This record gives sequence, structure tokens and C-alpha cells, in this order.
Amino acid sequence: MPSYCEYCLNHPEDILNRGYHDSQYGFPISDDNGLFERLILEINQAGLSWITILKKADHFHRAYDGFDIQTVAGYGEAETARLLADAGIIRNRLKVNAAIHNAKIIETLQAEFGSFKNWLDANAHLDHAGWTKLFKKTFVFTGGEIVNEFLMSTGYLPGAHDQDCPVFLEVEKQQPAWMSKGKQR
Repeated sequence: MPSYCEYCLNHPEDILNRGYHDSQYGFPISDDNGLFERLILEINQAGLSWITILKKADHFHRAYDGFDIQTVAGYGEAETARLLADAGIIRNRLKVNAAIHNAKIIETLQAEFGSFKNWLDANAHLDHAGWTKLFKKTFVFTGGEIVNEFLMSTGYLPGAHDQDCPVFLEVEKQQPAWMSKGKQR
């Protein structure tokens, strides 16, 4: 019988993390706004526990207008001030500014590649070091750990689940064929 990842076994009472583990972590995301949301949540997690982000995820979604890239890219001083005053999210100026800046960058990637996902797919051959270099060149507030977690959590890098975890097989089933055929596996 397969066993769950070590994290779930070590935190059996953690319902939020378990739900995230079982239904989101490592699963491919095809929607650009969904990818943007995950990137912003990973950026906001820096220096904090993931459970803090999960507890605030619904509020983040409302505060950032459903993570609509075009809307967030258009935020100005009033929206920045609103976010910095919002106790339901992480009120860190660098993280708020990163969300707005990165939304603008994603808009340019969408114009060039058709979508943020297409840009990610075009670079899927990269290893972790290559991804980190690319993200640091392209975005702000994207260090190695943020890049690693973003890419693992969206299925672009392996390692989200132990191979004997039942969720590992579910993630594998949902990945596009080109991702599961030898890409960094």
C-alpha cells in the first residue's frame, strides 16, 4: 500500500496542508491567472510558513482581484495603499510591489508567447539552476527557493511528491505527455 509524503505523515492533523498536498501541490496549472496566483503566494510565503499562506489564501484571492493579471498590472498607488493596509494578507511593501511588477512582466510575456504558460512551457527543458537564473532575470523577488517551490508546485520540476505517495501517480496522470517523457525525471 502506498504511503503519503513524509510531510503529511509528520503533520497528520494539518487539514489545510493535507488538502493542498492532495489536490494542488505538483498538479499542472494551465490558466495564466492560476499560475500568477501560485507565483504570488510563493513570493508571499518567503520567510513564513506555508500554512500561514494557506490560511490567508482566500483573502489574497479577493484582495488581488482574483489574481487577474491585467487588473493587478494596472494597480497604482491607491491599490498599493489598500493592500498594505489589508490585515488579511501579508503587508510587505516589497511583496506587494513584486506582485504588481510581475503582473506587468507577465503581460509582456503573454504578448510575446501568447500566454505565461507558453513561456513556461518554452523553458521547460531548464534545470533548477537555469530556471532560477531565468526568473531572476525576468521577475523580481524570485530567489532560488521561491522559484523551486513555484515550479515544483505547478509540475515543472519534479519532487513535489515521494514516488510511493498516491498523489504522485495522480500528478503524473495529469501532466502533459511531453513533461513526463524524460524531462528532468
